[in-house]
Amino acid sequence: MISTLNSFFKIEKHNSSIRKEVMGGVVTFLTMSYIIFVNPSVLSAAGMDKGALITTTCLATAIGTFIAAFWANAPFALAPGMGLNAFFTYSLVLGKGVTWQEALGVVFISGLFFLLLTLGGIREKIANAIPSEISVAATSGIGLFIAFIGLKNMNLIVGNNATLVSIGEFTPTTTLSVIGLIIMVFCELKKIKGGMLISIVATTIIGIFLGLVQMPTSIISAPPSIAPIFMKLDILRALKISLIGAIFSFMFIDLFDSLSFMMACYKNMDSVSEEDKRKGLKRMLQVDVSSTLIGAVLGTSTVTSFAESAAGISSGARTGLASLVTGGLFLLALPFTPLIGAVPSFASAPALVFVGIFMFKFTSNIDFTDLKIAVPSFLTIIMMPLTYSISIGLSFGFISYIICHLIAGEIKKINPTLWFIGILATINLLI
Repeated sequence: MISTLNSFFKIEKHNSSIRKEVMGGVVTFLTMSYIIFVNPSVLSAAGMDKGALITTTCLATAIGTFIAAFWANAPFALAPGMGLNAFFTYSLVLGKGVTWQEALGVVFISGLFFLLLTLGGIREKIANAIPSEISVAATSGIGLFIAFIGLKNMNLIVGNNATLVSIGEFTPTTTLSVIGLIIMVFCELKKIKGGMLISIVATTIIGIFLGLVQMPTSIISAPPSIAPIFMKLDILRALKISLIGAIFSFMFIDLFDSLSFMMACYKNMDSVSEEDKRKGLKRMLQVDVSSTLIGAVLGTSTVTSFAESAAGISSGARTGLASLVTGGLFLLALPFTPLIGAVPSFASAPALVFVGIFMFKFTSNIDFTDLKIAVPSFLTIIMMPLTYSISIGLSFGFISYIICHLIAGEIKKINPTLWFIGILATINLLI
């Protein structure tokens, strides 16, 4: 058995060991397991069945991570992306009035376009053509957007006719949410793995004792059927001009988030040869897009490479064996659906804020002393939460970047790809 694993995953060639790979896989699971609770919470707000979403989240994560293990032999885990699920629910379904079936169709179509870009080698060219500052601003803006949603779900901020938003009342559930956020910060500062999972479980247990959460009738049961959302995507109704911006946004976010993350991780994997890195990156791009297509069919938003995989890599993971372990643990979580389903939104909401903080920190990489960069970056970041739309924030960013450089007489910095994206962004705003 050991020799088979060594041979298949080339563990010794990557200067690793089975113990390191298994530990790396466990660490990755602990750091990203919060998605089992948070993704159903976010997508169920769009009207989707929460029980089915729990099962689908685990299945989509396991399948995508297994593909990474066997096809790319890479220590990366994939799951429904944070920010992308928020865009799905709050921008498309609740914001534009699109049905969740149509929204799944948008995800699938964006995956198809993504597949064409990946197979044609165009994906990397597009990534290189778009200004890095806009990419960083997009990540920061998405972080601010999902943090805003998290604060809203915690009822820490509420609507106000005079000021648009204001601070909410510190009810028992809101107070528990704040305590949950503090627990996450504490675990992170103390380098305790699985801090978000610990916080979600702890606040749920406290809520049960306080009578704020209903105790599940059982601990273990058969996972809920995925029938309510499986293959319910409406591709034909998603093919409308008004959704072009949404399709582009899903593509853009997945393009930069996954590509930049994977390149950074491979760069830090010193024990992996340059040839294996290039081969692994190419295959991981294929894994990423295939997982998106599978996820849409199963009934979830874009499945993408998870940044939490870096925790497993830092623990020594270098091969697909780590991904195999991570995916297996997500499947093992399925029988515990009654416990997962009992988790209230006030327990999972702080995770949105915490993830948002980690995404927003990249703002420090933007040169705000250069007005040509400051204006489009700021508009990208601020317009996402203010308009409740990632695509509108991106559109403002691209258009203002082009305008600022035209005014400055730096037209050469606007490549043909950027011109085309600017046209798409303008159409998105107009419609």
